[in-house]
Order: sequence, then structure tokens, then C-alpha cells
Amino acid sequence: METKLKRMRESRNTHNENARRAAESRNAVQEQAKSLRDDIDILKEKQKEIRVRAKLHKARRDEIQSHIRELISKKRGRRDEERGAKSIVIELSETEAEIEKIETRLETDGSLKLEDENKLLKHLKKLIGKRNELLPSVEEYQTITIDLGDMDESISRLKAEADSEHQAMVDSHKEADEVWEEIKPMFEERDFLQAEGDRLHNAFVESRKSADEVHSEMKVLLDQVNEIRDTMKAQREEREKTIRDHNESVRDALRVPSENEELAQSLEGMFLESGSLTLGGTGSEDNPSPTSEKSSSKSKRRRLGTTRGRI
Repeated sequence: METKLKRMRESRNTHNENARRAAESRNAVQEQAKSLRDDIDILKEKQKEIRVRAKLHKARRDEIQSHIRELISKKRGRRDEERGAKSIVIELSETEAEIEKIETRLETDGSLKLEDENKLLKHLKKLIGKRNELLPSVEEYQTITIDLGDMDESISRLKAEADSEHQAMVDSHKEADEVWEEIKPMFEERDFLQAEGDRLHNAFVESRKSADEVHSEMKVLLDQVNEIRDTMKAQREEREKTIRDHNESVRDALRVPSENEELAQSLEGMFLESGSLTLGGTGSEDNPSPTSEKSSSKSKRRRLGTTRGRI
């Protein structure tokens, strides 16, 4: 079981090592993909700005072409029935022409009555206010000023401006298409790196799963091994105790009385109580001699704990 446990530990470590390598490769690929996405975002933002610029040129072109149509209609004597259909450039040109006309009359016409002059000044003030409202819108579209006194020349200039804006729009779209051609292969590389990152991540997950499964099996086996070890230890301790007890009993059986302190003290107590001691087969008599009494008196004072010989 310990050998099997060792093999399982080596297998678990192999799975963990495979997971670590897969994670490192995955992180490197994901970092590369992130850098590539950042480059793509930069190019996409650049392309977006170019498209916006193209839309702006298109709006200017359409505005100028609208002015051209209005001028042509005005030249042919056709006027719009609704005021809202007139472009801001035409409105501004007409307003400035009327302002100039009133200012010239006020400066040169000396036959004006005070009442008429006040009416003209009031109307002039109104026209100036209208012009101030139209100027920001005209400047926003960056349109050219129209000279109503020379419509043919104004139409020619507007056509040239419309052609210029149209060409700028075409060039902007072309530039945006070139940026897109640069982005397309980066999209392919991004998709490849994303797929590779997913593959490595799946390999990492599978290796970790295998390592966890082996670890779970090891835990069960390790519990069994520890249980067997505890049983073997208890059995070994029991055998050692049995051997110690047996050896101790043998030593006690082979020990002579002089080597046994407890036995010596017990015999000494018995001798002291009996008052007599027989040595070498000599028995006690009814009337002991003085010598035997003396020997008996001496024997009472002897300590037998360290005496060797037979009793």
C-alpha cells in the first residue's frame, strides 16, 4: 500500500506540473492576445475617425449641391414656395444683400422723411439680428459666400467646392479601407490566440481535475495505511510488553534470596520473632549452653541482608 501510495503521489505531482505548464502557456497567450486587441482597438478608432471625416465631407458636399440647386432655380426664376426649403447660405446672402441696400439708401437718399428713415432703421436692425443668427450655422458647415449679383460665378465656385468635398470624401473612405485591410489579418490572429488560450485553459482544468482525483484516492488510501500502522504499532507494543513481563518473571525466579531485598527483610523478621537460628545442621537444645546462648545473642544482632550461604 505504501508503494502504491508513492506511485499515486508521483502521478499527482505530474498532473500538477502539467497544469502549471499549461497555465503559464495560457497566461502568455492571453497576454499576447490582449496586446493584439489593444492594437486592433487603436486601428479601429483610427478608422472610425476617418469614417467620421468622410461623413463630414459628404455632408458639406450635399450642402453645397443643395445651394447650387437653389441658385439654379433662382436663376431660372423659380422660387421656393416655403421659406423652410431655402438653405441658410441663400438666406444669409439675401439678408446681407438687403442690409447693404438699406444702408446705401440711408447714406445716399436725402429725400427720406424722418418717419421713413425710422422704419428703415428698424427693419435694418431686424435684418442684422437675423444675419447674426445665420452666421454660426454657415460657419459650422464652412460654406462659401454666394454673390447674388453674379450667380454664374457663384455656381461655378460652388461646383468646384462640391467636387473638392466629394474627392475628400472618396479619399477618406479609401484611407479607411486601407486601415481595414490592415486590421483583418489581426482579427484572424486574435481569433487563433483566443482559441489557443481556450485550449490551454481546458488542458489546465483537466490536469487539475486529474490531480484532485488522485489526491482524493490518496487520502482514502492514506487513511487505510495509517489505520494499519496504528494496529501494527499496538500489536508491537503488546508483544514487547509480553516479552518484558516474561523476562522479568524469569529474572525473579532465578534470583537468590540474598539478591532479593524484600525476601531478605522477610526472613530477617521471621528470625527475629523466632529467637533461634540453626546453621550447618546443628539443632537447638532444651538447655542451651552459655556458648550457644552467646551465639544466639550474637545472631540476634546479625543482619542477614548481605550474607551469602544456605539457611
